[in-house]
Amino acid sequence: MALNINWYPGHMKKTKEDIEKNLRLVDIVLEIIDARIPESSRNPMLDDILKDKPRMIIMNKSDLADNKENQKWIKKFKSDGIVALPMNSKERINVGKIYDIAREILADKFKKHEEKEIDNPIIRMMIVGVPNSGKSTFINNVAQRKGARVGNRPGVTQTKQWIKTNSNLQLLDTPGVLWPKFDDRTGLHLSFTNAIKDEILNIEDLTLYFLKEIAKEYPENLKERYGVDPSAEAIDIYEAIAKKRGAIIAGGDFDYTRTASIILNDFRTGKLGRITLEKL
Repeated sequence: MALNINWYPGHMKKTKEDIEKNLRLVDIVLEIIDARIPESSRNPMLDDILKDKPRMIIMNKSDLADNKENQKWIKKFKSDGIVALPMNSKERINVGKIYDIAREILADKFKKHEEKEIDNPIIRMMIVGVPNSGKSTFINNVAQRKGARVGNRPGVTQTKQWIKTNSNLQLLDTPGVLWPKFDDRTGLHLSFTNAIKDEILNIEDLTLYFLKEIAKEYPENLKERYGVDPSAEAIDIYEAIAKKRGAIIAGGDFDYTRTASIILNDFRTGKLGRITLEKL
């Protein structure tokens, strides 16, 4: 792969250590993933870190993903023994539902409390996820506040925060964390969704890879959004979009960087339609 992706800054190593250290403080872990890339947005290091810790999954940005694929992934996670909920974190979240599901998962703990006549309905939940998975937006929504900084830049959240909600749910936020090495497909998919910063990539090359994949998997989306021929070569699709969007520089050449930004932004904001890059 021509793209050189090397993304493991120091704060991510520290986050891994903090997650390990703080696990004893929580009852359950909520893993937030990107519904468009359900495999690539799951940090494989978490399995080693969390071990047998109870967990549930939020398939965030499910409104941007292919709904049929959402349902397939929910069934897949269920077969793996993990409850997964589709969610659009920009809409009001039913925190009571999340609490109820967590309490069901923690049934053994609450049964022991009852046997010891302990009345403690509080559930402490750690929030984990890769950069730009929507953790901060989710937390602000659940806590009904505007406290955490939110942005489409990976790694905005960098300090440990306890957040109270209006239910018996307390959240421990953690910064988005990636892992040292991933395969080409994973690296590309994380880059398409901006989990890896555009600034460290050649987004013109990235866009060519993206167009090649979308032309194969969702040709109608390209045709409907840009009025281009999805059966053409990726570079020809790229240039056709540049022409249609008026991305031309002096001398009549195509402005590939501006066109790349248009295409990637259309995908990331859902203007290109509902797309799941990783299908079952």
